Amino acid sequence: MKLRYHSIPRDVFDALAAGGGGPEAIRVLAAAEQSKHDTLLRGVVAAAEAGDAAQARYASISREVLTEVERLDRDVAARVRGYPAVGAWAVNTLRALETDGGAPGAVPARLTAVAAAAAVRSGLDAEVPVLSVDGVVSLPSLGAARVDADSAVVRSRLGDVEVRWSGGRVEIPPGGDHDAPGWLGIRDFRAGDLAAVIDDLDPFRMPAEAGDLAPRLTARQAREWQGVLQQGWEVLATGHPAIAAEVAATISVIVPLSRSVYGHHSSSGPDTFGALAMSEPPDPETCACTLTHELQHVKLCAVLDIVRLTDPNHGGRFYYAPWRDDPRPIAGLLQGAYAHVGVIEFWRRQRLLTTGAAQSRADGQFALWRAGTGQAIETLLASDQLTTFGLDFVRGMAETAGSWMSEPVSAQAQAFALHEARSHVARWELRHGPVPRPA
Repeated sequence: MKLRYHSIPRDVFDALAAGGGGPEAIRVLAAAEQSKHDTLLRGVVAAAEAGDAAQARYASISREVLTEVERLDRDVAARVRGYPAVGAWAVNTLRALETDGGAPGAVPARLTAVAAAAAVRSGLDAEVPVLSVDGVVSLPSLGAARVDADSAVVRSRLGDVEVRWSGGRVEIPPGGDHDAPGWLGIRDFRAGDLAAVIDDLDPFRMPAEAGDLAPRLTARQAREWQGVLQQGWEVLATGHPAIAAEVAATISVIVPLSRSVYGHHSSSGPDTFGALAMSEPPDPETCACTLTHELQHVKLCAVLDIVRLTDPNHGGRFYYAPWRDDPRPIAGLLQGAYAHVGVIEFWRRQRLLTTGAAQSRADGQFALWRAGTGQAIETLLASDQLTTFGLDFVRGMAETAGSWMSEPVSAQAQAFALHEARSHVARWELRHGPVPRPA
């Protein structure tokens, strides 16, 4: 077992293993991740207090402000502390303190930016000193101000918020979600039950994709993103209500990635619960499938914060994954297989909701990933690299995926799936040699 931030009831664990879980499972995971964030923030405070006088001062101010916000509005305090980028920043900061390095802004003093954001959101009357990085003061969940100084003060009063420094000031507009002179706001996005933000500003919004993060979207690009997200959500809400309910309960931040010559791509990470990153989807079905795919990764990352599913001493063994061009460690194979259990379910239902070319596409994708995921699950079970909990989890995945194996598909879909699978294996073996088998 890993260090537990929270526990998973057995029925919730089994529901997650089967690929779903529903809003109740999401509540359990979200509580665990909130506990994780609070633990990380306490670690940052302790590190700051053990540092120099300036760091200790920032820590003291942050603790005082966050305590007052908690008293004033617990929901706002939890929302800001639990913001995905706050977790990523805290992890990177603690890691940087251990290695004497790290990304710009991965310092304990940035905790005051978290406190300032909480003060602004709650309407607390406060003045909070903050640092700037390359002339930018970033306030998690709110946005960023351009400043001509190494530090500034966020002055928060109900209906009157500004960032000021010697020789200048930037007024933060009400809500902070739209631009103003010197201020860039993190834009809100709402579609049905899905309430999220499109974060193209926070430096820690998705550290794993630092090289592929899209720059600040123009107003036109933002509208295009909101349009395709709206259409993707409607695909889920109308045809996949169970998935839509989980997405709405889980995803709070969408991080745009730059377009790639290799096509649409997406990502999520273990330190950014509630966030997913993707390049602009080419169509609503791809958007809906991506939301489904990354939802599964986000859920599994949260599970792995609570219980160990794979043997950390995997002996350097790597395996073939039908969705990757590189050999994968056992943990990576598990992540991909779990994500594709959701992908299979999406295309399984989608093929019943469409006609013509769209139905043919869905049928082929269902056939392709049903076979590939089944193969990956067999590899996982035969690997001898799963813990007892891991075996239980993958057996739950196997039961769900196995129940779909007998469902009929068209001859065209079967031929497509067979061709794609064989082509992928051929490309993989050309680079890496024969596909390895479990030991």
